[in-house]
Amino acid sequence: MVKNVLNSIIEIIDAKNKAMQKKTLGRLMLDIDGIYLSEEERNILQNPHVGGIILFSRNIVSKNQVLSLCHQINEINPNLLIAVDQEGGRVQRLIDGYAILPSMQKLAEFVAKDDENGLMLASNLGWLMASEVIASGLDISFAPVLDLDLKTSSIIGDRSFGDNPKTVINIAHSFIKGMNEAGMQAIGKHFPGHGGIHADTHLVCSEDHRPLAELERHDLLPFNQLHNKLGGIMTAHISFPKISKDIATFSEFWLKDILRKKIKYTGVIFSDDLSMKGADAIGGIEVKAQKAFESGCTMILICNDRAGACKALDFMEKQGISQSKKLFSLKASKSISWKSLEIEPRRLEILERLNHLNSEMI
Repeated sequence: MVKNVLNSIIEIIDAKNKAMQKKTLGRLMLDIDGIYLSEEERNILQNPHVGGIILFSRNIVSKNQVLSLCHQINEINPNLLIAVDQEGGRVQRLIDGYAILPSMQKLAEFVAKDDENGLMLASNLGWLMASEVIASGLDISFAPVLDLDLKTSSIIGDRSFGDNPKTVINIAHSFIKGMNEAGMQAIGKHFPGHGGIHADTHLVCSEDHRPLAELERHDLLPFNQLHNKLGGIMTAHISFPKISKDIATFSEFWLKDILRKKIKYTGVIFSDDLSMKGADAIGGIEVKAQKAFESGCTMILICNDRAGACKALDFMEKQGISQSKKLFSLKASKSISWKSLEIEPRRLEILERLNHLNSEMI
């Protein structure tokens, strides 16, 4: 009798595992215009090449509204990845009713003063951020930033844990541990490192003239050391002329030779937004999409350019771009309700801790 019950349980588990393995997702992540889905957007999300949605500040009013919006998305396709940039500091899309997180550089300053308590706080903040994002109906936050920077970059700056590789690795590791405890995979960005240039790749094409050996001793270390802790990695729209003629997003050398073969990373590779000016040098959106897939990107992002996203979908249909089995692994692994989270002792303790540190950290 016991043997029969055990066999039945094993069969159920095997069936679930096989079902999970069969789930594939389209390889385009796009954005939406407002706080609810338009009829056009409902139709677009049914395209089999769409695999995810990213929410921006314009899509967010309150916790209940975000939950409602995510419910609308899930009604169309419950397998779609729903993402947001919820790093902390100046990059925080979810604000009203959410914990206000310090910048990662402020967190690093606290760790420098009190290593043990600082790393514990990093883990707790990772858990808190991920818990609130999941409770709102989303799957992933594009975090943490693994770029090494203190004062060089105009776009990274205090989004980074700092310029010391060991410091960044230690704090990011704790932050990721907290994210994982909440049920969220971490997405490290921006490979192979955005902190060596001043320019903002949202606005211009940028070059970093350092040699590979220097990057391997510095910027690449967090990605190398944490590669098996990351469910996803996002590329940088930066070219390194002494290493590869293409920006990292379009470079087989960076994504296949270095990231896949040398670092031995096996997770999802996201392109940064292909509508950014830093990706414009090679041509139109179809060319950019093709180049990103050829270089090794698992999923491409096209945001704030509906016409471009539709052109990319047409291109993907004509070229028969395959879906990905890896993407579904980034779905939140736990279900969290706001009702339970709001009275969760761990969350309340972290919020109280943040209040005490507010004047020093934020």
